[in-house]
Amino acid sequence: MGDEGKGKLVDILSSEYDLIARSAGGANAGHTICVEQGGETKKYVFHLLPSGILHEGKKCVIGHGTVIHLPTLLEEISTLKKQGIDPKNRIVISDRAHLIFEFHKQIDEIQENTKGIKKVGTTKRGIGPAYSDKAARIGIRVGDLKNFDLFAEKLRANAEWHMKTYGFEFDVEREINIHKDAFELIESMIQNVTETLYNDYHQGRTLLIEGAQGTHLDLDVGTYPYVTSSNTTSGGACTGLGFPPTKINSVVGIVKAYTTRVGGGPFPTELGDIEGQMLRDQGNEYGSTTGRPRRCGWLDMTVLNNAIAINGINCLNLTKLDVLTGLKTIKIGVRYRLNGAEVPFIPANLNEFENVEVEYEEFEGWEQDISKATTFSDLPIQCRRYVERIEALSGVPVNFIGVGVRRSEMIYR
Repeated sequence: MGDEGKGKLVDILSSEYDLIARSAGGANAGHTICVEQGGETKKYVFHLLPSGILHEGKKCVIGHGTVIHLPTLLEEISTLKKQGIDPKNRIVISDRAHLIFEFHKQIDEIQENTKGIKKVGTTKRGIGPAYSDKAARIGIRVGDLKNFDLFAEKLRANAEWHMKTYGFEFDVEREINIHKDAFELIESMIQNVTETLYNDYHQGRTLLIEGAQGTHLDLDVGTYPYVTSSNTTSGGACTGLGFPPTKINSVVGIVKAYTTRVGGGPFPTELGDIEGQMLRDQGNEYGSTTGRPRRCGWLDMTVLNNAIAINGINCLNLTKLDVLTGLKTIKIGVRYRLNGAEVPFIPANLNEFENVEVEYEEFEGWEQDISKATTFSDLPIQCRRYVERIEALSGVPVNFIGVGVRRSEMIYR
């Protein structure tokens, strides 16, 4: 349901592609990449920049399906520069991407606080309110910065309407000045992304699209209302970039060897006991954006198979298999039942979803450290059986297996 460790595989695959594009979401996403350099492991955390930004000579695209908080983007760029990487000439920002302002964050907090026990678990980064403005056709886009006087006029009107509606104070002139300075820094990065991708594709350049959040956080097909505010599926990737689905030739699904979730919402295979805490501790299951502890549970095949069906997934990257090391018994939730009948797809009715009974299969665990395994045959037999059963239950091959946080700790099949 998100938090699968997408950044690592995108980082690895980026070396083979010319363009790496982000199509949805905002700074509520967090991708962590660990790179071995000079005998030590350096950690990079991204919120808006595509994970391919660490590779020289790659074009990294932020599509119009995203919502952008410019101070956060500039902070990411500044942090990378301090780490010895200057990404300026590698970044392309869609002129159609909508902007997040500080008052969107205030609205986000107000809305979340009014929900009481029904809180969604938003990161309060202003994502939902910015997408709401977009849908209401009052949003302000990156391209509007090019006519700055008109941009300032739009921002004043937008802020005034929100202050009157929600009853808070906001220094709009300060926000205008912040964006005037920001525009000077990003002006050369702003392009028509659809045109850029069209031209590059027809010149033979290759494209890797990076997802943000999980399938079941998708606004339409996710566990509504416990979802994000954008379309996180492979179909959403196309609309968020203006790239045709007929040109996509592979969809890789990234899934943990167990299931996690941040925020509210049903979680049928959740472990509320010591095993859940063990997964959280061994997997360092704390949000890279918020630091919140993630809820942990057994791998849920209904969730996984739903994602495979919705996205047209060709193969899987099974991440964090090493986190299961040391468990005597490991379970997979293989199917749901409700009132005795099998439920093959996640119900739209969350009352039904919360009341499904999960049928499990049990597997013998392993004690061996698997982080140094480089081939499938290096893994303990119990570990291989677990992976093979996931393939059988999903009907999709597991082509990538993560056995640690570093780039080198990946098994290719």
